[in-house]
Amino acid sequence: MLWVSRSVLRLGLGFTTHRAPQIISRWPRWGPRVACHPCSSSGQNPSGFEPPGQKKVHRIPAQYKPSKFDKKILLWTGRFKSIEDIPPLVPPEMIAVSRNKARVKACYIMIGLTIVACFAVIVSAKRAVERHESLTSWNLAKKAKWREEAALAAQSKSK
Repeated sequence: MLWVSRSVLRLGLGFTTHRAPQIISRWPRWGPRVACHPCSSSGQNPSGFEPPGQKKVHRIPAQYKPSKFDKKILLWTGRFKSIEDIPPLVPPEMIAVSRNKARVKACYIMIGLTIVACFAVIVSAKRAVERHESLTSWNLAKKAKWREEAALAAQSKSK
């Protein structure tokens, strides 16, 4: 059995070989994992051999300088109490989470405004029915007015 995990090619017989880091495989992991080589569990290579082009990557948390809009979002979502409390550099994950929360809050506000607008339309339609107003009567009155204006324009031209 053969499967690929990160940059190590594993054979089901207990052998491991390192593959080039540029090759990307989308093979699913079939079968049980076999503990083949000590470097497969610790992530370090005991022989000291590193493939060319592979560098050590240090995991330093990336920092992001928030803009004025990001600061307003951080305040609105409740992450900080005031603008002075916001540090000059924040993790990008914090910005992403607060943007998602702000997006959800904005959606809830729009849903609420839509429901309020629906009830306002219902109330105004009921009042229009009490006054005996309808779109059909408005349309007929508008067309009658246009006919009168057209007749007056025709009379003024014929003179």
